[in-house]
Amino acid sequence: MLTKAPRGTNDILPRDVAKWHYIEEKIKKICTNYGYSEIRTPVFEHTELFERGVGDTTDVVQKEMYTFLDKGERSITLRPEGTAGAARAFLEHNLYAEALPSKLYYNISCYRYEKPQAGRLREFHQFGVECYGSKGPAVDAEIITLAGVVLKELGVPGLKLNINSIGCPQCRSKYNEALKEYFKDHLDTLCDTCKGRYEKNPLRILDCKSPICKEIGESAPMLLDYICPECSEHFEMVKKYLEASGMEYSIDPTIVRGLDYYTKTVLEFKTELPGTQGTVCGGGRYDGLIEELGGSSIPGIGFGMGMERIILAMEAAGVMPEFDNTPDLFVATIGEAADVYSMGLIKKLREENISVIRDYLDRSLKAQMKYSDKMNSKFSIVLGDTEIEEGKAKLKNMATGEAVEVELSGIAEIIKGR
Repeated sequence: MLTKAPRGTNDILPRDVAKWHYIEEKIKKICTNYGYSEIRTPVFEHTELFERGVGDTTDVVQKEMYTFLDKGERSITLRPEGTAGAARAFLEHNLYAEALPSKLYYNISCYRYEKPQAGRLREFHQFGVECYGSKGPAVDAEIITLAGVVLKELGVPGLKLNINSIGCPQCRSKYNEALKEYFKDHLDTLCDTCKGRYEKNPLRILDCKSPICKEIGESAPMLLDYICPECSEHFEMVKKYLEASGMEYSIDPTIVRGLDYYTKTVLEFKTELPGTQGTVCGGGRYDGLIEELGGSSIPGIGFGMGMERIILAMEAAGVMPEFDNTPDLFVATIGEAADVYSMGLIKKLREENISVIRDYLDRSLKAQMKYSDKMNSKFSIVLGDTEIEEGKAKLKNMATGEAVEVELSGIAEIIKGR
């Protein structure tokens, strides 16, 4: 149907755009204060980037990506998340040769084929932060703190920070063996996807959305029990840095995150507000991603926040501000001379940062004023031959009905003063 948007997509109408601008400006200010610069990457990438970066055993790659062949028979995928594209740009443009750490942030649209629900669309928007070049735990704490500051500044209440360590590849090798031993007796019960993951990447079974697999996974061994001394020390220092920053947290040993590139620290911010889909921010460290994509061994860490989920949480908590997008002035005209003259006057007023509208449908004066009311204009003036000749008009306050005669050349100053 041509007049209905595709399922899982959403129009952001003029009355709602101010909410997005408000959040984006907060994000920009905070990221700038933390020394992060904006990056903008293409909406589509070569499919292999996500297969190698995100992981070919993940739900994202196996079930959710929008992948197609372009006219050159190349496999192309609409980005399902932001980290892989940022990492590709970091490599392609030799940002590793510049001052490190490289600190980046983005606001992007992403695409996943999922069952649409509140806060989870097939086209969704994500604010993300990436930091490349430091393997120290202090950066982990800074990233987590930045996310917490953004959510606090936006007024999202009821937040809980959960962290975990999923160790390094060496830790996980031992852990995967323990998982295989555990899931061996449940193979017949697992979903078909997880049966395939059993040999290749049993850790992904813990992230399966199937209720049966989730229930089986609840009694599986905990990864924290298998991390090596180095990863354990790293995690302990992350906790110390968070405590020094005043960040309250809980350790959730069940967090594994849904993408294969994560190592060591992983994090989630959750809210218990109804209808907000719980997790509003997730991320962690990915020290092997750059190397997996063909670069040298450069550590990285980052997070992503769903913009739709943030807006839902703010609205559910009643902390979304009211935005005034109504015009300052409506200019009504009588006759051709006034109609022509108004164009020049309106241009000058707009140059003075006054929001001005006028009629473009050749309405009668009465209909023009009705249009002004519908647009909730703060003030209005009526221009005719007399007003042009004398350089004066009556400026009407549309809320009070009060009208005062003003010089046409002084309208901007009067409106600004009120």
